[in-house]
Amino acid sequence: MITRIRHILSLCLLMLSMANYAQWFESVHSKGELFGGWGWNRASYTKSDIHFKGDDYDFTLYEVFAKDRQTAFKADTYFGLKTITIPQTNLRFGYFLNEHFAITGGVDHMKYVMQQYQKVKFSGSIDDPKYAAMVQGDEIELYPEFLKFEHTDGLNYINAELEYHQGIFHSKPFSVNTLGGAGFGAMLPKSNVTLMGYPRNDEFHLAGYGLSAKFGVELIFYKYFFIRFAYKTGYINMSDIVTRGESISDRASQHFFFAQRNGMFGFIAPLKKVEPVRTNGATLE
Repeated sequence: MITRIRHILSLCLLMLSMANYAQWFESVHSKGELFGGWGWNRASYTKSDIHFKGDDYDFTLYEVFAKDRQTAFKADTYFGLKTITIPQTNLRFGYFLNEHFAITGGVDHMKYVMQQYQKVKFSGSIDDPKYAAMVQGDEIELYPEFLKFEHTDGLNYINAELEYHQGIFHSKPFSVNTLGGAGFGAMLPKSNVTLMGYPRNDEFHLAGYGLSAKFGVELIFYKYFFIRFAYKTGYINMSDIVTRGESISDRASQHFFFAQRNGMFGFIAPLKKVEPVRTNGATLE
């Protein structure tokens, strides 16, 4: 946990350092530009404690391990109009306030899958003797019969960010741009949960919040198209996860850190005629 906090702080400090030395480098973007992008991600998560509470149970599973679940590549799936949101994806739009800073909004669609058959620490109570008997001392093995727990459609992080962009190379056909950013937002997972024989739940619900920071690099082609590669890390806190339907009071809660590697392609569209950018006396076309 401490390591993840350090990663987030390091990225924020790096962004501030870039801003401090902005005059050393060429500017790639201009005030008033709009941009949008679409891409895909792979994610990893720290272990987390998950608390489950209902009328006939109240228990915590400790240090639960989970993975992401990226869809195997098929062009029909990744680019089909009806299937484009099945993989783990990233969608983002932004507006440049000046040559370096942009405000953005978007959705990081990750997937979180608790791994079955792991043995974890257990504390609390279960009234049903069938499932209470699965607890051995202070441990339980997570069989599918006891619990399936996923945010697979998905672990949706709806967030706003402030990005800092810094050009490091400029030529007529293409430019290279670095960027850093930090943001916050809401967690709207579609949680797929089957718990102790209760009917399966699989619905969207506003469950909590997230905080994040990122660093990346862009290749910009002819000022209008870009390819971006970024590393993003952050903290997710979901205190109101639906496990048995919104009309039932049963809930789960958890918090953890995540790391995301993503690639994105997109467009840049100026809202007004772009004036030549001057840097250190030179004019950039």
